[in-house]
Amino acid sequence: MKRIKKYTLLATTVALALGGTLASAQDFKKYGIDKDVPGACSYASMSKKDYKGRTLSVITHAVPVMGEPTDLHAKQFQELTGATVNVVHVPFGDLFQRIMIPFQTGQNAYDVLFYGSLWSGDFHDYLAPVPKKYLDTAGMKDVTPTYRKVATWGDTMVQYTVDADRNYLKYRTDVFNNPEYKKKFKEKTGHDLAVPKTWEEYDEIANFFNGWDWAGDGKPHFGSAEVTKRDDLMFSAFIDRASAYAKNPNVKGGMFFDLKTMEPLINTPGFVKALEMFVKAKRYFPPGGDNFGLGDEIFSFGGGQTLMSYTWDDAFVQAMEPTSKIRFKVGSSPLPGSHEVWNRITKKWDHFDKPNAPAYVTWGWTSAVAKASKNQDMAFDFLCFFSNEANADHDLQIGRFGINPYRNAHFTKSFWADKMGWGKTVGDQYVDTLLTIDRSKNHVFDLRIPGVNQFMSSMATGVSEAMAGQKTPQQALDDVAKEWKQTVNRIGVDKVRAAYANVVKLEDNE
Repeated sequence: MKRIKKYTLLATTVALALGGTLASAQDFKKYGIDKDVPGACSYASMSKKDYKGRTLSVITHAVPVMGEPTDLHAKQFQELTGATVNVVHVPFGDLFQRIMIPFQTGQNAYDVLFYGSLWSGDFHDYLAPVPKKYLDTAGMKDVTPTYRKVATWGDTMVQYTVDADRNYLKYRTDVFNNPEYKKKFKEKTGHDLAVPKTWEEYDEIANFFNGWDWAGDGKPHFGSAEVTKRDDLMFSAFIDRASAYAKNPNVKGGMFFDLKTMEPLINTPGFVKALEMFVKAKRYFPPGGDNFGLGDEIFSFGGGQTLMSYTWDDAFVQAMEPTSKIRFKVGSSPLPGSHEVWNRITKKWDHFDKPNAPAYVTWGWTSAVAKASKNQDMAFDFLCFFSNEANADHDLQIGRFGINPYRNAHFTKSFWADKMGWGKTVGDQYVDTLLTIDRSKNHVFDLRIPGVNQFMSSMATGVSEAMAGQKTPQQALDDVAKEWKQTVNRIGVDKVRAAYANVVKLEDNE
């Protein structure tokens, strides 16, 4: 999931020059692509379709994130095929209900849907399976195994992959490599200054670099920018921290719930320890950092105010904009981990010599075709076109589009080093970080179950209460666990368990 990004490499996206007849493959360059890539989803293939007199209804997020590429490719598809494509833009806070209510009331409101994949637990019964001819396309076959799993419910792919999200660590390489700072850090802490491998190391480094001018610009700078605003994705930041202590790779059957009993695990020692540390972390936030939304985190790290941050790609992309004062001074790494991990079976802490660092595959943008759609042929052709190799290659270069690497081809290092202009050092490290996450055998996935918004809202409220000092971390998470249990009972234990089994299957690598 991504928010507004200002990094813009190709201005040609807004210069569509639509109209006229396509006479040759060279004409496709007017759409801003370098060249058409042959295949079932290509510009050339779509130009042979005849959808005149037919209308496709699409619902998507507000412009620019996901909304802008939806508009762009809808206009292209309309010209290529003769179809009429109506696109409805909805703010994120309203998007779930605008899709779900027509589903529940039996209305055929939209043919194509763009939404956050964490809602698949609520939506999957209303989605059309992706037909085999699209599964067999080169572009779909190149989607990484991790994100094919994200698009699948049970054994059936019901979502069309157009994006991939993962959370990772961002940090200032110029500071970590500074000999003077290395010496001072060693003298103060007794430890070598290095990219943190554990959250304890992260906190120690952030604390040391908090509140003084380590950037040399005459202004105070700070240790860490973190998403702490209750209603602005703070639950994902908490999961980033909690996974290291609560996701034991040797214990199967669920991190958020015990799959057999469906008892919530949110108040067990691993989560509580993470929340205790999250509360203490406020000491090295920038001013106002205890109420940062994702946008604040992006501009705090990306603008050079803070040493480190974590969550989505946005802050890193912001830092690597051509106009950024810290361009080429940033690095990426998988999330920190922990040497001590709670074992809910033995009720003890397990020690790991190598820190346990689960890779968090966060909910990203996805797309689907409504099962009730009368235009499934045209709808799947549109998604096939939207994500064709030429369009995906193009969209990855437009930061504000909110589309990140999801195919094996997207991890070609020369693309990031040369075409994106990131250079070999930053580009190669970025690719290596993302590949490490994708190829991990120790993943945490979002809680994709019916009522997921209620579960996440409850957790965010509990974490916020602890952050504000209104409750102890244990009290706050005990109350969250009670609410979770009530929500499970209200929705139906068997229904929630059946959905959660899909998440556990992914996390247990079954």
